[in-house]
Amino acid sequence: MSPKKAISLEFFPPRDTAAQEKLLRSAKQLLALYPSYVSVTFGAGGSTRTGTADTVRLLKNLGCDAAPHLSCIGATRAILADILDAYREQGIKRIVALRGDMPSGMGGDQGELHYASDLVAFIREHSGDWFHIEVAGYPEMHPQASSAAADLDHFVNKVRAGANSAITQYFFNADAYFDFVERSRAKGIDIPIVPGIMPITNYAQLARFSNMCGAEIPRWIRLRLADFGDDKASIKAFGVDVISRLSQDLLDNGAPGLHFYTLNNAEVTMAIWRQLRLD
Repeated sequence: MSPKKAISLEFFPPRDTAAQEKLLRSAKQLLALYPSYVSVTFGAGGSTRTGTADTVRLLKNLGCDAAPHLSCIGATRAILADILDAYREQGIKRIVALRGDMPSGMGGDQGELHYASDLVAFIREHSGDWFHIEVAGYPEMHPQASSAAADLDHFVNKVRAGANSAITQYFFNADAYFDFVERSRAKGIDIPIVPGIMPITNYAQLARFSNMCGAEIPRWIRLRLADFGDDKASIKAFGVDVISRLSQDLLDNGAPGLHFYTLNNAEVTMAIWRQLRLD
């Protein structure tokens, strides 16, 4: 694999001591593979804002470049400015800028910025070029978008507001990714668009995530997973094979890297990594 291919990882903030211990074990295993950076997710409406910052510090202390996710939903410009200033003081140089989801109980209070493009523009206005800004891309269309064309326009707006690179929602059809990149390039977008990779470990969990985010699980994959039933070992082995082949196809055909959604679990991501001979 070309050394220019950037491999990165995503973690989420642990909710209790046991989860934190699991995160530490997984992070230490995966960081030994020297990813280019790791990202840390952000709860809707700031529900895990402190957890994100704490997890970023933890991972940074392990010696890895850590990029916090930042959501603008439910936040004021003043709150966002304080968060950005705090990250800058810690030497954080990368931000994943997202609109975020409206949590239950917030009513219509979406905050002062309504779109990810607004957040990107605000980060640039407030912090200049200090942060490398990642934004999200949706090869199979954001579930709330009115059309594929409108969704692409939203992506273009985020990039033109000042994004440096993009990470896509996960998918299982490489053609969806390449089509998204081609359509983006036709709009004049030339930033790196890194495919998001979701390991397969649990069919029920995967189906739930996919229904929420609009990612399509191909029929042949669903049928094979259904055949395995509760056979976790077979599901993992099948998943490693499927995702490794998908990842290799992406890298062989021009993807600038891979971004693994680890779900704070090292085993399957490491198996895919090694099958691709990334270490």
